[in-house]
Amino acid sequence: MATKHPQSRPANPRFSSGPCAKIPTFSLDLLADAPLGRSHRAAVGKDKLKAAIETTREILGIPEDYKIGIVPASDTGAVEMAMWSLLGARKATMVAWESFGAGWVTDVVKQLKIDAEVKTADYGHIVDFAEIDFDTDVVFTWNGTTSGVRVPNGDKIPADRDGLTICDATSAAFAMDLPWDKLDVTTFSWQKVMGGEAAHGMIVLSPRAVERLESYTPAWPMPKIFRMTKGGKLIDGIFKGETINTPSMLAVEDYLVALEWAQNIGGLPKLIERSTTNAKVLWDFCDRNDWIANLAEDETTRSNTSVCLKFTDDRIKDGAAFAKAVAKKLEDYNAAYDIGAYRDAPAGLRVWCGATVESSDIEALTLWLKWAFEECINAQ
Repeated sequence: MATKHPQSRPANPRFSSGPCAKIPTFSLDLLADAPLGRSHRAAVGKDKLKAAIETTREILGIPEDYKIGIVPASDTGAVEMAMWSLLGARKATMVAWESFGAGWVTDVVKQLKIDAEVKTADYGHIVDFAEIDFDTDVVFTWNGTTSGVRVPNGDKIPADRDGLTICDATSAAFAMDLPWDKLDVTTFSWQKVMGGEAAHGMIVLSPRAVERLESYTPAWPMPKIFRMTKGGKLIDGIFKGETINTPSMLAVEDYLVALEWAQNIGGLPKLIERSTTNAKVLWDFCDRNDWIANLAEDETTRSNTSVCLKFTDDRIKDGAAFAKAVAKKLEDYNAAYDIGAYRDAPAGLRVWCGATVESSDIEALTLWLKWAFEECINAQ
């Protein structure tokens, strides 16, 4: 028997985990100052790119002696750049508990063929950082975008480590408090918490990472878009807005607009608060309903951005088919777009709760989730 659907829908049903929802005040008019048709190497282009770097530093509280660069190919390009440029000087430890971390394992073990220990955990769990040898170079994701599980803090990363820490923080930056003193290389993209456009990544280097770059030359050929040194010295221009390849100045302007919005609402503390408030709506919803649960098993490791959900009702005959049916029904009714679980993740849903999402829309979504569940259960 069909049930009556809720009367009000989320004002913005865009809950994709990337590219993510634009800032609440977004309008194409806000991009009018983009220097379109101008060279990114002209003064106006360099100024915009430098502003993007320095405003990022200000909001995230990145130390002044850390280098920040805008690089090609989104977060993926930034991670690959770090691994190809820095790994191989000592043994590596690859840590993975979701699909993107698993991808970095493949690149290091099968492509670069580096001596590496691989530590993994199932979806919904996380590797115990107390068991990691940080005298090796350690590669890990801070927040598992496809598993909804995050590193709770950097307490188990020693300050006196000999190895480098290379952290994919793409769905963590701007929504979680990253301990910069524990991170030697940090990467992220504009398209996650800030709701920016895709294709551009950022790489943040500690002085220890810069020292490695200037003292170590990998044994393999280095593609041009990965090169951060020349003649044994860091190419400092990359970290002042002189990008390796041509960036989209429209995308740069969009990122600058998002950064200004972040500053205006209260900076990083407010961004974290908005993300956590959004996620808590879903956490509380799971607590009230016994047919759905957070994929993250431990409350301390639950993501406040990419919240992954699993259906737990015994009546469900085919978990994957059921989750797809729920996601499709919500999209058909314009209640939620793009919330199906990632293709390599367990069957379920994934709802983006980053700072650009309004909590009122998450609240409205929960009503539709309950309705869609009941509709699909009754249709079995």
